[in-house]
Amino acid sequence: MFSKETYTQRRAELARKMQGGEQGLVLLPGNAESPANYTNNAYRFRQDSTFLYYFGHSLPGLAGVVDIDTGETTLFGDDFSVEDIIWMGPQPSVAELGARVGVASTKPLSALAEVVAGAMARGRRGHILPPYRAETKTMLAELFGGAGAGVGAVPAASDELAKAVVDMRDKKSAEEIALIEEACRTGYEMHTLAMRMCRPGAKEQDIAGAIEGLAIQKGWGGSFHSIVSQHGETLHNHSHDGILDSGRMLLVDAGAEAVSNYCSDFTRTMPVSGKFTARQRDIYEIVLAANNRAFEISAPGVRYVDVHLASSRVIVEGLHSLGLVRGSIDAAVDAGVHSLFMPHGLGHQMGLDVHDMENIGERFVGYDDETPRSTHPSVSRCRMGRRLQPGMVVTVEPGIYFVPALVAKWRAEGTCAEFVNFSKVEEYLDFGGIRLEDDMLVTETGNRLLGLADDGATPRRIPITVAEIEEAMRG
Repeated sequence: MFSKETYTQRRAELARKMQGGEQGLVLLPGNAESPANYTNNAYRFRQDSTFLYYFGHSLPGLAGVVDIDTGETTLFGDDFSVEDIIWMGPQPSVAELGARVGVASTKPLSALAEVVAGAMARGRRGHILPPYRAETKTMLAELFGGAGAGVGAVPAASDELAKAVVDMRDKKSAEEIALIEEACRTGYEMHTLAMRMCRPGAKEQDIAGAIEGLAIQKGWGGSFHSIVSQHGETLHNHSHDGILDSGRMLLVDAGAEAVSNYCSDFTRTMPVSGKFTARQRDIYEIVLAANNRAFEISAPGVRYVDVHLASSRVIVEGLHSLGLVRGSIDAAVDAGVHSLFMPHGLGHQMGLDVHDMENIGERFVGYDDETPRSTHPSVSRCRMGRRLQPGMVVTVEPGIYFVPALVAKWRAEGTCAEFVNFSKVEEYLDFGGIRLEDDMLVTETGNRLLGLADDGATPRRIPITVAEIEEAMRG
């Protein structure tokens, strides 16, 4: 947790940002426990990130309200009973929790309904963010529609609140960056461990278990369900049932979540045999060049959709040199031919969520009024497109994949037929995929790679060149 002054300042700034619009109450519910298979066996608890940002506490059954008119904040929750303490040990009171984050007013959770009803009776609006959990939707439905109300009673999410929260959360403070660096250090250890374990006959499950266990040793755990697969052409392959075969490549997309809940997210692709084949190296070097190109040009004021296009051009140029793409490179990029080989955007924001604030809505997080989402095939898959600003943390994750079903679809439909040498591409249908992902902080003058060593000053990139990968695997 940060100091109580940090949370007090954040809530005060949120109230200021909301003034001038439709005023009322900002309601920020924390998450509740979610049973896995019976009531007393819950999934591992993860607090709502926006609640964490403004109230700091990673405990279930809490909610916060900020009065836009007065700036007054109230924390709602129930004190633990003796029966709870028997099972869980001594617990802080809600008043003590409030004091730790600068909140003087605390009330039982049951009082929240009365507060919301009173505001509605006076014609005041309750501003909420889009709920994403069933328990939260049920709670909001009952708050705004009464006991037994269905989810249709949940009011529309507030655009004003979404914009205010995104404007605050997407600019990371020095304190936040330090915590992200902590998660990046664990991410470094996870990926170098995977490189040491990768060899013919190894099990994907063993590698996945080892790196996720390391993340639990170092912090909260993995920042998402790790992708550890020889089928790198499947973008989110969560199956770990393969046995590693010589001649194939292993794609590892994994990150850590620190105790603070700040995240990292990296991807590396490595040859199972310990040495890239000539064909693998050719494609790998193209992806690495695309990754490096993004770091070369990313800076405040640059639209991330333009960084995506610049990296995509590197991919098209490289594939053109190998004979997989033909014709005018400019025309091929404009037609979106790279989408056959990289059917995703260049990256996303990262912070308290590994896909930061994605629950609030892509149109607020990845786009804005100046840069709306485009349906043009060259950029239609981008999650993040708007201008970069100092303090933003974004992932840089270009890739080249050979997806048999997608290749067959494009060929059958004649998509970009003037640019794609399908006969040559089909020679790569057993190739799999390569993705190389790093985490970037946008600075006042440009950007820097996230992943400082323990001394807090030395840049330390997870092995990424062909030589570095092969050396790390020998280690």
